[in-house]
Amino acid sequence: MDIPLRTHATTQARPALLRYSRTWDAGVSGIAEARDAVAALLAQARPAPGRRPVQDAQLVVSELVTNAAKHAPGPCALALELLPGATALRITVTDTSRQPPRRRRPDPRRIGGHGLHLVAMLSHGLEVTWLARGKEVTATVPLLPAAAG
Repeated sequence: MDIPLRTHATTQARPALLRYSRTWDAGVSGIAEARDAVAALLAQARPAPGRRPVQDAQLVVSELVTNAAKHAPGPCALALELLPGATALRITVTDTSRQPPRRRRPDPRRIGGHGLHLVAMLSHGLEVTWLARGKEVTATVPLLPAAAG
């Protein structure tokens, strides 16, 4: 008995990773661009994150780019990477300073100095990687609601 052979082409369409990167000579002008880049990248995410996670990610990127612009002579770079399933956004800011990010003591009367507290509250940790000429600071912002439990 002859059994016909069937061939099946199985090509699973793998969604391309959504990424963004940009380098600025002076970080100050890049802050608004960085927030806009987060919104544009997350607008392409599937499943689409809610408004609040997008705002959280924009706040985190704004704080990290602001710190790089304020404390490093430049240039600074931003890399955004959407994790698989649009579960989180990895934000990496590279600058030329060898000084680690420092959280200042909370002081409700002080203007400024609260950014790293916000970053810590809105992300899964803050990671610093030392480079030959500076550092990378990475925060991962969750985009899906936390599971109740």
